Amino acid sequence: MARQPRPLSQTDKEEAFRTATKALPKWYGEEIGRGMTDSELSAALERVLGIWGGSCGPDRLDVRFQGSGLKIWAGWHIVNHVTEAPLFKGKQTVAMARYLYGIDDPDKAQMSLF
Repeated sequence: MARQPRPLSQTDKEEAFRTATKALPKWYGEEIGRGMTDSELSAALERVLGIWGGSCGPDRLDVRFQGSGLKIWAGWHIVNHVTEAPLFKGKQTVAMARYLYGIDDPDKAQMSLF
C-alpha cells in the first residue's frame, strides 16, 4: 500500500516533535521543572535526538531526526532528509521544546503578572 502524501497540520508537526523528543521529559524532568537556559536545553535536545533516528509505520508520520543541528523532519510520505528542509532546526527546535513542554528560561527574568 502506497503512502498518500498530504500537507502537515500544526497538530501533525507537534506530534512529530513529540515523537522525536519523547525522551526529553523522561531524562530531564527535574531540569524542565526548574527551567533550562538555551544552552542547557540545546545540549539536552542534542542528547535526546542522538546521532540519527526515526520512526514510521502504517498510517503514521514518517519522522527523522538528528542531534547535530537539532534537526527534525516529518511527512506523510517517506522523508528524504537530503533533499527536504527540516521542519525544526536549531533555535526553532529549542523554541518548540519550550512551547510544548512548558520549559521556562531562568535567564529571562520577568516580573510576575499576578
